Amino acid sequence: MRRNEMLQLTSFLAELTHDPLGFVYAAFPWGYGELKNMTGPEDWQKELLADIRDGLKTPDQVIREATASGHGIGKSTLVAWLVLWAISTFEDTRGIVTANTATQLETKTWPEVQKWYNYFIAKDLFVCTATAIYSVEKAHEKNWRIDAIPWNETNPEAFAGLHNQGKRILLVFDEASAIPNIIWEVAEGAMTDANTEIIWAVFGNPTRNVGRFYDCFHKDRRLWRTRRVDSRSVRISNKRQIEEWIQTRGIESDFVKVRVLGEFPSSSEMQFISREIVEAASKRVLKEHEYKNAPVILGVDPAWTGDDALEIYLRQGSFSKHLFTLPKNDDDSYVAGVIARLEDKYNADAVFIDEGYGTGIYSMGKVMGRLWTIVSFAAKPMAPEYQNKRIEMWATMKEWLRDYGAIEDDEQLRDELAAPEAFINPRGKLQLESKESMKKRGEASPNKADALALTFAYPVMPRDAMKIRKLARCNTSYKPF
Repeated sequence: MRRNEMLQLTSFLAELTHDPLGFVYAAFPWGYGELKNMTGPEDWQKELLADIRDGLKTPDQVIREATASGHGIGKSTLVAWLVLWAISTFEDTRGIVTANTATQLETKTWPEVQKWYNYFIAKDLFVCTATAIYSVEKAHEKNWRIDAIPWNETNPEAFAGLHNQGKRILLVFDEASAIPNIIWEVAEGAMTDANTEIIWAVFGNPTRNVGRFYDCFHKDRRLWRTRRVDSRSVRISNKRQIEEWIQTRGIESDFVKVRVLGEFPSSSEMQFISREIVEAASKRVLKEHEYKNAPVILGVDPAWTGDDALEIYLRQGSFSKHLFTLPKNDDDSYVAGVIARLEDKYNADAVFIDEGYGTGIYSMGKVMGRLWTIVSFAAKPMAPEYQNKRIEMWATMKEWLRDYGAIEDDEQLRDELAAPEAFINPRGKLQLESKESMKKRGEASPNKADALALTFAYPVMPRDAMKIRKLARCNTSYKPF
């Protein structure tokens, strides 16, 4: 390319530094060659590009864009446009593009970048390989680049190192619903550079109603500009296939919600307790007469290490109440004293303690003359379809939540109840995901939810009813003649 041509091209690109929508219209040969039947972006793509343009008008604002959609709306195409706009209109731009799996990244997301690079009027200014796009200038190829990097939850340093003080950063998550929380958390470290243009765009089918992608549309929604895109609203989607899905699955089915409407499911594929059930239980209003004659049960889930906390829950029939949190319970006598006071205060009929870290607490209770019950999550369940006691307790709790149980308006508890996944193991039994597995996915340990689940460990009879039964047996007169 001649020097004067390069100067004209770079001057042209500089005019589009803060106009990604104008860039998309100007940087590709719409109506010609392979784009002869295309006239420009879809409406949702225009909206997102305009969002970024307007967001760039506010200095030091991290631009966060979250798009949940059905299939076939052109997500990967938009990712390609963002990559080419970001790198070509700001010198020394740095960025990372990742996806839910290496296969998605290598066979769908990045090939789309390569395809649009070949249409790009300024492609001679950059090199595009199977894993990166970078400046042709040798002096800039290390720091003027955007890389396609598969995430690795055990080694997330690539995301932690994405800093570019005073320049521009682009971070893209494709199929973001399945990217673990730890990657999101590490990536946020790149959002701290001052005087830097930072664009974080996440896309995906909303397959899970837990996790950070879900949070973009819910508890973190004030930080994100969000949109849901119905596959039926775009020109390029397969309308016949969509209609088939709607006719065979139903418009209200989770399948259609996720793959067509761009809505989060009532229950993600492996989720054990749906958000719908949890939300309904949190809004349920009880009257005292509905539960006052039921036994009072305390569930105690101890924890000694990390960020986990000891939690104590009370349940009486359809009523439940959180009683106590302790960050670490390395003093068994103190914790036993707390449980004893709560047992007396609420006149509890039973106290169930998780065996994991609860053995010492249980032993102190015996010394105090307390008749508490230790519960092993790994114990044999009463019902043969369950792998262990823990899934059996959660299954009973699920029925309670669905049918008549009420929980407090506690965001942490709601998140914990909806977080664990369940699966059929090789023995054909239903098994709940372990706390360790949840932590690998970036989910917090469900200590509150486990404490509530412990109140379902065994059937409990009110102590007053037991006394009545004993008296009835003792007072029975015996007249042999």
